Amino acid sequence: MKLKQKFIISLFFALPMVLCAQAEMIFNDTQLNESLETVTQKLKDISETTNVISIDNPSFPLAKTKEEHLVCSKIKTKHGIIEKAVFTFADNKLSYIEAKGNVFNTFTETRNDTARTYIDYDVYVKDKLFLNKKKDIAWIITKEAMHTNLFTWENPYLNFPSTTEIESNDSSKIPPFLKTGKTLNELKPVLEANSKFINIEELDGSDPNAQLQINCFGVDYLGFPRKVEARFGDNKLNVVWILTGKGEEDRIRKALTNQYGDPIFVNDAWEIFNNWQVGLRKDKPEVLLIKKELGLEYKTTYFKQ
Repeated sequence: MKLKQKFIISLFFALPMVLCAQAEMIFNDTQLNESLETVTQKLKDISETTNVISIDNPSFPLAKTKEEHLVCSKIKTKHGIIEKAVFTFADNKLSYIEAKGNVFNTFTETRNDTARTYIDYDVYVKDKLFLNKKKDIAWIITKEAMHTNLFTWENPYLNFPSTTEIESNDSSKIPPFLKTGKTLNELKPVLEANSKFINIEELDGSDPNAQLQINCFGVDYLGFPRKVEARFGDNKLNVVWILTGKGEEDRIRKALTNQYGDPIFVNDAWEIFNNWQVGLRKDKPEVLLIKKELGLEYKTTYFKQ
């Protein structure tokens, strides 16, 4: 029995990934994973203003010890002037770009490939480029950032300097409304109220324990808005996945230990807490919440304990 056969955005795997992304090079040949110093120099040459914001206590999922945001305005490109953009660095590597204002035409007017559609996004898979035409926002992200669905996050520092301090619920506890065992009718309005938006997916039947999944975007955990995948079997919530980043693994481990005590099982891929009801997954960064009966079943069938 597999522990998880979960929803993964199929469009990411519909085409082969190329080693060198292209979309970000519109910014004076900037490339993902470059350093703050390198990107700042490139952006100063084409931007009206540039400002660096350094965060003392990172909450960005990809950052282990260092989070920085380079905010630029009036960025000149070969295909038009973009009003504003923020370049986010995790441990001094460019991991996320969000641009707003004159972006849809700027990024698409010379393309000859066709975008795929996911919710409200036009997606150019090989470039890891996401566009929301209605909001006129573009995201360019790393492969790791796609796992955490960072294209659904709107970086508040994009509004700098009008936004100088970012307020967030930095609770280190699992959101209390994520209660396994509750029915779909009970939880759907609660999940919707605590999310930026949701979409509902009927599963393919490959997981005998789940027939429906509510994808919740913007659920706060550890001071950052997350994608949460709530899976229902026989009309009851039995599994929840909170998508996280590898860089924050130590922060999550500390938070789970503070909430539940020391893990009761540890191997290379997992740390299990709370009588097999909570797991820190390490091979693919996520937090698992699972109904007690199902967790105890996995204890013997999957973890062989």
